[in-house]
Amino acid sequence: MRAALFLIPLFLLAACGTPQERCIRQSTAELRRVTQLVAEVRGNLARGYAWQEYETETSRWEICGYDTITKGDKVIRRPRMCLEDYTVTRERPVPIDPVVEKRKLENLLKRQAELSKAAEAQIAACKAAYPEDAQ
Repeated sequence: MRAALFLIPLFLLAACGTPQERCIRQSTAELRRVTQLVAEVRGNLARGYAWQEYETETSRWEICGYDTITKGDKVIRRPRMCLEDYTVTRERPVPIDPVVEKRKLENLLKRQAELSKAAEAQIAACKAAYPEDAQ
């Protein structure tokens, strides 16, 4: 039952867009991932370092309930504070090897060119399979 509840937002998200748009989005997913990686590697080379995400535990005071105090005919509701732990994702700079990053960029650019050619054919197939009215 719980798994079904988690799948509902996915189905709603998948239902967004026309059939042609969904087809194109699915067909070009890998190209978008590679394009994002190209931008990330270029940024690393421009900065001279990469960003690494890490998680850390921290605490903060939060309202975890209320206390009711009665003074005579006055009723006062006062918040009760508790120290709650939570996880924070942060970033830190990490050194890169420019030679390795350049090689990585070259390989990603080759892969991006291959995927771009394949995507043109896939987009054409999506448009043929799901034609939309010209408005």
